[in-house]
Amino acid sequence: MSAPSTRPLLALHGLVKRYGALLVTDHVDLELAQGEVHAIIGPNGAGKTTLIGQIAGEIRSNEGRIELAGVDVTNWSVNARARAGLGRSYQITSVIPEFTVLENVLLAVQSQRGHNFRFWRPVTRDAELVAAAERWIERVRLQGVQSRVAGLLSYGQQRQLELAMTLAIEPKVLLLDEPMAGLGPAETQEMIELLQELGGRYAILLVEHDMHAVFSLATRCSVLVYGKVVYSGSPGEVRDSAVVREAYLGDEEIPA
Repeated sequence: MSAPSTRPLLALHGLVKRYGALLVTDHVDLELAQGEVHAIIGPNGAGKTTLIGQIAGEIRSNEGRIELAGVDVTNWSVNARARAGLGRSYQITSVIPEFTVLENVLLAVQSQRGHNFRFWRPVTRDAELVAAAERWIERVRLQGVQSRVAGLLSYGQQRQLELAMTLAIEPKVLLLDEPMAGLGPAETQEMIELLQELGGRYAILLVEHDMHAVFSLATRCSVLVYGKVVYSGSPGEVRDSAVVREAYLGDEEIPA
């Protein structure tokens, strides 16, 4: 995995989200550099998914600023952020079960290139677009099932397909919200290996409960508790931190 560059691709400055009197994210500061896998961990209800939603543009922040590649995108729409290079996997992208693997990825390729979705079916005869889609399918190891209807894939394969669709929009930053959720041990290992292969090519912000996956992938970890970052450090520092272990008491144990 290549060393991250010093310039952040994504920077959060004092990000706040309130719902009435409830403070869900509490003045969150965070930077994410090219080649870095920055994991956000914390107990259930810590505000991790809300934070991802704020970054993606699905949830409007009450305070703070979001910068993408040095540009203030705080007030941009989800689509504008995606066009600028922010890709969110597993929630913004969605598999269409009646379409094949190839057709699903072609939709994402068309989106990236500004094609009109009303005419997606003839695009299966466009050699250039098909070749682009096939490259992403191969990247996530689904080339053997690219003609299969997505609804017939295993759950793990559908996760891989969603990742291919996210990569096909050619993002600079990947937001991955619990990519291991619902996967069995073999599928989890497959996803870990896929994400390891992407290391160094993207800036990745990872929200994940599977600590084996976190420590296999992350170059840096931040711990979110009641919406506030209480600790940041390397995976080894986080593993050994008394602050982190206290944050997880009663919820889930950080593996040794």
